[in-house]
Amino acid sequence: MITRIITLLLFSAVTGTVMAQPGTDTDTSWKKEYRETATRINNLVHTKLEVKPDFSKSYLYGKAWITLRPHFYPTDSLSLDAKGMDINKVLLVKGNTQTPLQFQYDDWTIRIKLDKTYKSNETYTVYIDYTAKPDEFEAKYADKAMLGIKGMYFINPRGEEKDKPTQIWTQGETESSSAWFPTIDKTNQRCTQELTATVDNKYITLSNGKLMSQKKNADGTRTDYWKMDLPHAPYLFFLGVGNYAVIKDKYKDKEVNYYVEPEYASVAKKIFGNTPEMMAFFSRITGVEFPWVKYSQITGRDFVAGAMENTTATLHQESAQQDARELIDGNNWESTIAHELFHQWFGDYVTTESWSNITVNESFANYSETLWDEYKRGKDAGDAQNFQDMQNYLGSGSEKKNLVRFYYKDREDVFDAVSYQKGGRILHMLRHLVGDSAFFKSINNYLTTNKFKSAEAHQLRLAFEEVTGRDLNWYFNQWYFDNGHPSVDIDYVYDDAAGKVTVIVKQTQKSGKYFKLPLDVDIYNGAQKNRYTIWSKNAVDSFTFNYTKRPDLVNVDADKITLWTKKDNKTLDNYIHQYKYAGNYLDRREAIDFAAKKQDDPKAVELLKTALNDKYPGLRNHTISLLNLGKANVRTAMEATLLNLAKNDPRSTVKANAIDKLGDYEKSEYAGLFLYAVNDSSYSVAGNALAALSKVDPASAAAIVKKLADQPMKGVLQEVVMNEVLKSGDETMAEKVIGGFAKMPLSQAKFEALGGLSTYLAAIKNIDKIKWGVDEIVKLRDGIPENFRNQTDPYINGMILKGLLGKKDKEAKADASNTSLQELVNYIKSKLPENEKKGF
Repeated sequence: MITRIITLLLFSAVTGTVMAQPGTDTDTSWKKEYRETATRINNLVHTKLEVKPDFSKSYLYGKAWITLRPHFYPTDSLSLDAKGMDINKVLLVKGNTQTPLQFQYDDWTIRIKLDKTYKSNETYTVYIDYTAKPDEFEAKYADKAMLGIKGMYFINPRGEEKDKPTQIWTQGETESSSAWFPTIDKTNQRCTQELTATVDNKYITLSNGKLMSQKKNADGTRTDYWKMDLPHAPYLFFLGVGNYAVIKDKYKDKEVNYYVEPEYASVAKKIFGNTPEMMAFFSRITGVEFPWVKYSQITGRDFVAGAMENTTATLHQESAQQDARELIDGNNWESTIAHELFHQWFGDYVTTESWSNITVNESFANYSETLWDEYKRGKDAGDAQNFQDMQNYLGSGSEKKNLVRFYYKDREDVFDAVSYQKGGRILHMLRHLVGDSAFFKSINNYLTTNKFKSAEAHQLRLAFEEVTGRDLNWYFNQWYFDNGHPSVDIDYVYDDAAGKVTVIVKQTQKSGKYFKLPLDVDIYNGAQKNRYTIWSKNAVDSFTFNYTKRPDLVNVDADKITLWTKKDNKTLDNYIHQYKYAGNYLDRREAIDFAAKKQDDPKAVELLKTALNDKYPGLRNHTISLLNLGKANVRTAMEATLLNLAKNDPRSTVKANAIDKLGDYEKSEYAGLFLYAVNDSSYSVAGNALAALSKVDPASAAAIVKKLADQPMKGVLQEVVMNEVLKSGDETMAEKVIGGFAKMPLSQAKFEALGGLSTYLAAIKNIDKIKWGVDEIVKLRDGIPENFRNQTDPYINGMILKGLLGKKDKEAKADASNTSLQELVNYIKSKLPENEKKGF
């Protein structure tokens, strides 16, 4: 899954704060509870399901034939996970004979007494007739909901929301498949699968494996039969139902399909169309041909987890659906597509044996984003993705968590920046340590040795040791079974008389432990470099190198591989040389960042000016963002280059950011450029041009805003237009502003919209509309999973609601006779916890 952690990362981005730890409270008893791998008493062999959804009740009527065998020890009993169901029948099936079995059921588990004691070489089949009631189950156990426990989601089931399609999708991870069919809901179980779904003929279905047949029924329904011949874990079972356009593609002789809402049919291949190339690339680098019969991807409304790698049938959040204008700025979902596809190997083909080891699924999926970018768009793009993921981990406040985590409060807590981003960076360092050939040979060894099985981090280590011939316990003990990361100060002492430079690496982390760090050091004279490998192991390590001419640059961690924070005490001249000759993405970015702190220095300004034309658009954008146009020397030096980028840069995002910065010059002579760019097909270019135009020609900008306000749009253009509307306090736009917010799914866009909604509510006067807006903010706040509320509540309560309260309270005090205003103040206060009401 891509982002059970997205929620945390988003709030960090929106609030500008370091993420608090999910689930943090006074209960620490879990720290003593070792989370062992689930004991296998019985093993799943095959699951056959016949299901029929009831949209009017949000029920699923189901029949399950579950074939099992004892794992090793003989047994006369069976426990199946089955959450919130009505269990109508439990029978033993032998040929045509069905025998009732005694069972007990407690809303969570069916405990079945078998007809005899079975041995490990004997299989048996249990038949269960049941009704799943996922919504009622979740409501009953709301305190356990976290990111959702109901397994099956009925979206707008009765068609009451006119702008939302009716859909069903399922979400099994972590252990929620058992809320829509009985199973042993553990990661170390696997089975083959058949699924027959009967739905209204107007809907399509998607499930795991291959669609074998479709039968139209006399009552206007249709029965679809899906078959999965290869075994996979129960949490990866999937059923999707809805009105979709199915766009067909292929990889070799295997079908590849994209299920999107009909309005996105024309752009589906622009969104998902790199999938076959990804399948070929991942097959090549793993040495394992895509193992499944087909690969489909489907979008689902209100899916909060980003995306989910159900075997052969990945589910994506609706945010994957971008229109043609959005895609001009780049497909912002491509990394997610790569991530979920790589899970078909790491997670589906070989599955973590326990949630403690989830990183063997998620770190590889995360790292696939770097691998894909590196392959498809070049090394700079791969390094940029790697760097961004590193920063996400370093900013997460998660340094006390082990990568492999045998102690946690709730299994949902392991889906975080450690299991994902840190794990991906640890793989990146391991790749550098052993070399590309050994790295990819080792992951092939891991996959082929453990295919259609569950595995843990130790098996990954053994796969690497077998290939490399090296003992890697030190690496896995340090990075997988321990926590934290190094922080270093790097100093350089030159002794020209002796012809020596001493590099001093000081580990400064507060943990008291020191990391064993293999580091490449490049020493430059002009373009010529010599490389040395050193090992930092202690609190302070010194390394001395001889020279005949004082080096222009000593570059520690030359390929910028290491996961750490550092203070690298280089000079501006060193960084200028690094930008020009070292050449890696991070070499150049570090030089740009250093120069940005020295914008009074002509040499730093010249470096920044050069970087505005960097070969990688991400660094062009980064440089634009760092320019301090408040300094006259920078303002003068950069104007011509910014103008050229605004007119001519081939990348729309660079053009957009250059226009935005050019707007800060507030020169009327640029009005024509801005007016022209407002009509650009890129939302980013058009939006930034409109914002820039408002600074030099407010009347023209206002007229354009009024014209665009009722037109469909997205991205930056929508933000700019809506910001103008929000500030205006136009109450006729309430349905668009408040209603539009209400309809948004839990996503980055919705969190970012909180500030704008608050601005609008502060500007308008209609009490009922303000209350409506407050209610929608509260719905969002209270709908966030409980174990993330300690992160989100301070922002929503302390900044959004309390900020609005302060403004309305001030208005009420200025107009003391207005009882409606005072009532509104009291209403907003009632939505806040007691600790946030102080001062009002």
